Amino acid sequence: MKTRNFRVISTNGIHLRSVVEGQGPLVLMVHGYPESWYSYRHQIDPVIEAGYQVAVIDVRGYGGSDKPESIEAYSMRNMCADLAGVIDALGGAPAILIGHDWGAPIVWVTSILYPAKVRAAVGMSVPFLGRPRRPITEFYAKTYSDRFFYQLYFQQPGVAEREFEADIPVTIRKTYYISSGDALSEHLEKWANKDKHANFLDDLFDPNPLLPWLTPEDVAYYAEQFRTSGFRGPLNRYRNYERDWEELPELGSSKVTHPAFFIAGEKDPVLTFGGTNVTQIMHKYYQDLRGSILIPNVGHWVQQEAPQRVNREILRFLADIS
Repeated sequence: MKTRNFRVISTNGIHLRSVVEGQGPLVLMVHGYPESWYSYRHQIDPVIEAGYQVAVIDVRGYGGSDKPESIEAYSMRNMCADLAGVIDALGGAPAILIGHDWGAPIVWVTSILYPAKVRAAVGMSVPFLGRPRRPITEFYAKTYSDRFFYQLYFQQPGVAEREFEADIPVTIRKTYYISSGDALSEHLEKWANKDKHANFLDDLFDPNPLLPWLTPEDVAYYAEQFRTSGFRGPLNRYRNYERDWEELPELGSSKVTHPAFFIAGEKDPVLTFGGTNVTQIMHKYYQDLRGSILIPNVGHWVQQEAPQRVNREILRFLADIS
């Protein structure tokens, strides 16, 4: 693994570890679950070489960043305030934000709550869809009343933590496989029809050999990060749906107004949660959406599964907004 330049950045009352390298306008990259700064390992150098300063944080709760204990510490308002403070600490000029998985909603909402701190935004895998009429957990509970759904499983503190921390490399391998473009149809069908009382890892396929884009060294690095952090903080993000709904009523009438770009894998299961393909309805929530790209044969971990294509799209968007 290439040696990176890390800094500890004070923001919003906590400390975040961040790769900080390069010179030029700031591009701030935000990962999702269960990842770390490392999920952007293929994007850092190409963006630096294009003339930008790149900061890639460990989100609060992960890796080398602070890990508050309380569930409310992981509210969307707190996550967005973290980004605003990082931008200030790195010079204060409006930043270009890039987010994947949970990082994407954090990026979209930061652009709405702190418009003067944001120049443009790229989201991967999760588009901005405004504010639902009721907390999304109510929709999930109704939609998945008779079968397993991982986000409902995550709601009870301690349950998923115990399962995932028992064998972290297995957790990483199985989690990455089932949402990837490499997952076989029979494995996906078994996953989609699990008993509602099952555990997350029950009956999930453990890929051996590993996926072509996820090496044993990659799994080892992720596993070491979660041995440091545990899973409580990362899972607490899922436990804030009701709180976020109460605290962010302004999202009900807001659009992403900055230049924006969306990238996802065509086989990403997140795009069809609840039976609706969100790419068909997302456009009305953006004022200046410069593009929406679905990459064939790629799943949820888009910047890791198809790094060269993702890099081309990001660099094209950066050139467009400059």
